[in-house]
Amino acid sequence: QVQLVESGGGLVQAGGSLKLSCVVSGSFFRDKAMGWYRQAEGKQRERVAIIPTRGSTNYADFVKGRFTISRDNAKNTVYLQMNSLKPEDTGVYFCTVIGLGYWGKGTLVTVSS
Repeated sequence: QVQLVESGGGLVQAGGSLKLSCVVSGSFFRDKAMGWYRQAEGKQRERVAIIPTRGSTNYADFVKGRFTISRDNAKNTVYLQMNSLKPEDTGVYFCTVIGLGYWGKGTLVTVSS
């Protein structure tokens, strides 16, 4: 059974940093692109960042220069380093296996002004 477990969320002041982690069960991890999405209350889920198995990462315009996605294939883990956080970054952050439809339950990030 495939499981994705996010962690690292919390409450932080504007301008602060958080690092999210997502541990993925399954031997397919190193062969699949991974993504982070977020959903603010009352809004649709939106893509934040994608990391392929090789090649360039991809970021939404609203996080470029502030967030960094990375992966450790030896640990089946994908990370999202979030710097210079803004109140509008508040939401539940989910990781997903691109193309397979697997999602974690999410981790809540709250940025206070």
